[in-house]
Amino acid sequence: MLFGRGKKSKAKQPEDNGAGDNGAKEAAETVESGVAKGDFRLSKGPLDASEIDSHDGYVDLGSLLIEPSEGLQLRLEVEEATQRVVAVTMDLDGSSLQLQAFAAPRSEGLWDEIREQIGQSVASQGGEVEEVPGAFGTELVAKLPTEAADGGRGFRAARFMGVDGPRWFLRGVIGGPAALEKDAAQNLESLFRKVVVIRGENPMPPRELLQLRLPKDAAVPGQHGVPEEAHEELRRPERGPEITQIG
Repeated sequence: MLFGRGKKSKAKQPEDNGAGDNGAKEAAETVESGVAKGDFRLSKGPLDASEIDSHDGYVDLGSLLIEPSEGLQLRLEVEEATQRVVAVTMDLDGSSLQLQAFAAPRSEGLWDEIREQIGQSVASQGGEVEEVPGAFGTELVAKLPTEAADGGRGFRAARFMGVDGPRWFLRGVIGGPAALEKDAAQNLESLFRKVVVIRGENPMPPRELLQLRLPKDAAVPGQHGVPEEAHEELRRPERGPEITQIG
């Protein structure tokens, strides 16, 4: 498969289906309700907090609610300089899915612009990127060159997914075998669909990271006398892979 610099996708213009004023009215109501233009996620997720009946049964990480799954491990990633939690990574079946949620404008999405910037960042690091149709619309598959311990050359791959929701943008980055293998990605895609984003009502500038935190009742293994085998689904916060920090 050949890779090249991704190009910015242009929003598809709606066809004239004879709806006339009704179509314009529906579009206006969509913008007024705070749902971003081109928000097609309602039929497939991820979800907004207003679209679920209860937070019960989810792992509450602040701006993100995660549905538990057998074999799933959650890893909170921290920024070294500030020690704040900047991402949550879901490890499952030898692959990973990193999640970050950001504030977004009320009436337009961020993914088109961010996708282009990711492509530029990957290219600047000597990598290659390709836009591909995916489970959540247009996605990016990136390859970055790496050097093995024996001096050999290789690459590491990452699959970037972006979803524009009502006043938020959720980015998912798949790493490991699932980044390139469709069958291996199915379980992570299913988990991504079930993620719930809590935007909150506070005004925030676009692209500002929505706050993540440890669950209020969680105990991190190895901390304050908690045994290492406790809470296997929640691992100690650590720094995430560099490729997932671009864009």
